[in-house]
This record gives sequence, structure tokens and C-alpha cells, in this order.
Amino acid sequence: MWLVARFSPAFTADLPGRPGVALALAAAGAAVALAGVAEFRRVRTTVNPLRPERASALVTSGVFRWTRNPMYLGLALALLGWAAFLAHPLAALGVPAFVVWMNRWQIPREERALAALFSEEFARYRTRVRRWL
Repeated sequence: MWLVARFSPAFTADLPGRPGVALALAAAGAAVALAGVAEFRRVRTTVNPLRPERASALVTSGVFRWTRNPMYLGLALALLGWAAFLAHPLAALGVPAFVVWMNRWQIPREERALAALFSEEFARYRTRVRRWL
């Protein structure tokens, strides 16, 4: 996102209150992501997204009552804050690109592992809680 903004400065937009908006979005993203990590730590399961098959518990409490992927939601909010800070419409395309990448390649792999580990419990959870919000 930074490279896009850096090498195409003609597209930079004027965004009133840019630093405050950027900071608020980044702080919200950090809070959501850290709440997810804290809940994983509380139940003593892995936070490693590359090894979802090592999960020892299906976490459905805390922030996981509202989103199945609070760490990714937090990262998306932080990227939105970065886009606001850059004030560059083309750089902002990094946010939907991140969401598409996660929906296509990362989250399905994790969900397959959770379905294998926690079958019915995970199936019920998926019907109650949305992937993002």
C-alpha cells in the first residue's frame, strides 16, 4: 500500500482529520485482534494460523461471539487505518485485496481443520457467528 502511494502521488486525496481517523482505525483493529489473541491464550489453544490442526479448543467466547476471525478483522481495520493515513484511493485497494486473500486461501484451510477437530460444535458455531462481522 505504501509503495502504491509513494509511486503515484498524483492520486493522493485530501482527507480532513486524517491522522485521527487513521489512529482510531488502527487502535480499533489492534483492540479487536488482541482480544482474539487473549481469548485464545485464556483457553490455552494455539494462535498459530499456519497450524490450525493443533487447536485444542474451539473458542466461541469473548470477541468470538461476534466474529469467527477477530485477528483478521483487526488486521483489516489496521490496514484501513493505514489507507486513511496514506490518503490514497489506489492504496486503499489493499484492504479488499487482504479480505479476498484471507477468504480464498487462509480461512477455508482453518475452517476445514476446525470442522475435522470439532465437527458438530463447529458446525453449530458457524451458523451462529459470521466469518467477519
